[in-house]
Amino acid sequence: MRKLGTIDLEILDLAIKENGTFNENNLENSVLKRLGVGRILDALASLKDRKLISLNSDGSFSMTELARVILWSNNIPTWAKILRLLQIKSCSMKQISDILRTSEEQLIDDVEKLRKSQFVLRSPQRQEGILVKIFEILPEGVEEIDKTETEGFDNTNFEESKPEVEILSLIDKIEKEIQDSKMEQLEKDSITEKLSKLKDRLEI
Repeated sequence: MRKLGTIDLEILDLAIKENGTFNENNLENSVLKRLGVGRILDALASLKDRKLISLNSDGSFSMTELARVILWSNNIPTWAKILRLLQIKSCSMKQISDILRTSEEQLIDDVEKLRKSQFVLRSPQRQEGILVKIFEILPEGVEEIDKTETEGFDNTNFEESKPEVEILSLIDKIEKEIQDSKMEQLEKDSITEKLSKLKDRLEI
């Protein structure tokens, strides 16, 4: 797999949003505008050199098939796409869903499978005053997804739940029930933080 940086990912994500082809106006109207012209041009040149985008005669850019197979090919298992994405950046479930163009409902089983095999870690983080569950890849996950480059996707064995993982799953379920309850948000956050500390004390 061609390794991507976070800016590479943002540009290719924009290309996906624009049905594979984007132009200067699309860049200007996207979050990439914050980078400035110089950095955007450098990133475009790098993607072009790696044959991940091509320049069209009208000055627009198109994503190549080589880029599409990294995260958006139907031939790549969803669990592998998730690991590839988390190698680039840690994400919330919503971000994973938005980038992979897959509903959260379709992702849940694969995410749980990765978490129970200890390939990814889920932890609550406070963003703009709100607790958000963020997924990050663990060293075992990096090793596993790198291994697929030579061995393919059929040799990955997902482990059955270990006792500590079952405890973690139970705590996660409690967190979800709390967030879905009608209690005050401050009270929800307080209990969730205590559960997070409990997981830390259990070292799971």
